[in-house]
Amino acid sequence: MNHRTPAVESRLPHVGTTIFTVMSALAQEHGAVNLGQGFPDFDCDPKLVDEVTRAMRSGLNQYPPMTGVPALREAVADKIATLYGHRYDAASEITITAGATQAIITSILATVHPGDEVIVLEPCYDSYEPSITLAGGRTVFVPLTPGTFRPDFDRIAAALSPRTRAILVNTPHNPSATIWTAADMQRLAELLRPTDALVIADEVYEHMVYDGAPHESVARHPELAARSILISSFGKTYHVTGWKVGYVAAPAALMAEFRKVHQFNVFTVNTPVQHALAAYMADPKPYLELAAFYQRKRDLFREGLAGTKLKLLPSTGSYFQCVDYSAVSDQTEVDFCRRLTTEVGVAAIPLSVFYEQGFEQRIVRFCFAKRDETLQTALDRLARL
Repeated sequence: MNHRTPAVESRLPHVGTTIFTVMSALAQEHGAVNLGQGFPDFDCDPKLVDEVTRAMRSGLNQYPPMTGVPALREAVADKIATLYGHRYDAASEITITAGATQAIITSILATVHPGDEVIVLEPCYDSYEPSITLAGGRTVFVPLTPGTFRPDFDRIAAALSPRTRAILVNTPHNPSATIWTAADMQRLAELLRPTDALVIADEVYEHMVYDGAPHESVARHPELAARSILISSFGKTYHVTGWKVGYVAAPAALMAEFRKVHQFNVFTVNTPVQHALAAYMADPKPYLELAAFYQRKRDLFREGLAGTKLKLLPSTGSYFQCVDYSAVSDQTEVDFCRRLTTEVGVAAIPLSVFYEQGFEQRIVRFCFAKRDETLQTALDRLARL
């Protein structure tokens, strides 16, 4: 007897298998060095693992508070206050999340109503638009300036409307590896001043800003902090992306709404890891030294790429490096990445997939959050281009 499975109308009819999954599978099949994956291939500090073990053996294995372990929220509040000069109340303005992607969709579900508009600057991280769609909102795409990936404030101003509920800002930026300046943040504050639009600030690469530049968090700018939901990631900072732990900081009124959704789509985040992170954060050295750690890898990778036909774009933040391959090939970005993986033995990600309609610029993205020997192997292969 055949049993029929009822048909379901998809909430996300245009979402399929991501290019990240496709390229990683292709890399594995062909033994390619995978510089497409946006996470490290090296281990975290053993002390952090020891802290998780200690917490588990101490019996800290049951539900923590819905908002997060108090000691961890206090540690986050202290860090933000020290680095950016804005003191969030740990009890009412900070929540621990199951990674930054959960923080993003929860922020959107908590604030965006059907028919609301959300401005998204593209190229962008692939979870933004589906999250807005699930909330019933309308995504208004505004391109960053081609070539420089600078925010185009005239186009942002033109996109603002009475229906604008929020704008998503990501700095340091994935995939372009650019950062916003203090002047950019000031210009955004001026544009939003007469509106009720919120800022959802994706700052997961906050500790990866190079060449002595500061990270311009919304927390540095009181006018923006008052209307912003700030999102960051322990996974990116401490090389533990698979732990899926992040945090959100926001004014109490916004956080109250965030928590209403958080308690029902996640409820809370695993206990021993939260206690471990709280203990580990007592020493700020690991995150304060992260920029220097990754800048050395960036410089090693850029120095190697300089001897190839690939044109280096600036990498001022994040752990990504974009290159223009137009001197090497006239293939589309997806086709070039497939050839790079199958014939050269290095996997990258086409920048066009970070645009809603695709946008061919002959630019691909590499991730340099890898062991030096991994990067060197990739460079040796890329030298054959």
